[in-house]
Amino acid sequence: MDTTSIAGILAGLFAELTLGAPQGGAFILNTSDPGLLASLDGLTAAEASDAAQGGATIAAHAMHVRYGLSLMNRWATESGDPFADAHWQDAWRIGRVDEDRWQEIRNGLRHEVLRWEKTLHTPRDVRNMELSGMIGSVAHTAYHLGAIRQIASKARGPKDPSPR
Repeated sequence: MDTTSIAGILAGLFAELTLGAPQGGAFILNTSDPGLLASLDGLTAAEASDAAQGGATIAAHAMHVRYGLSLMNRWATESGDPFADAHWQDAWRIGRVDEDRWQEIRNGLRHEVLRWEKTLHTPRDVRNMELSGMIGSVAHTAYHLGAIRQIASKARGPKDPSPR
C-alpha cells in the first residue's frame, strides 16, 4: 500500500500529540495543549520519578515511548525486523531518576519523535502489517500521554474551552 494519501494525516496527528495542538485545527488534544514533549519538559526529575498505584514511573513511560519510536525509526531506515530482539522490559525498570538522567530521556525522546514525525510524513510503500504499526504508533503515543497525565496533574493539558 502506498501511504501518499495518508502520510500527512498520520504525521499531523502524531505531531499534535507530541509537539502540541495546532491553533484552530486540533483533532486529538484540546486547543493550546502543548503535547507530550512540552508536558514532560515541565516536570522535574522528582516528579518524573512518580508512579500511580504501584505502576510505572513517568520516566519509564517516557523511556518506553522513546524506545518504541527508536524501533519504528530503525524499521524505516534499516532492513530487517528491529522488533525481533526488542527488550521492552528495560524501560519499565526505570524508577527514580536524577535531573541529568531525566534530561537525557527527554532529549532522546525528542530526537526519536522528530525522526518519526518526518518518517510518517514521507510517503512509502508498506504491507498491511507495517501500516498497522505506523497507525498504531500514533495510538500508542496517545495512550502513554494519557497515562502520564493520570500520574501527574501538572503534565495535563488545558481543559476543553467549549461550553457544556
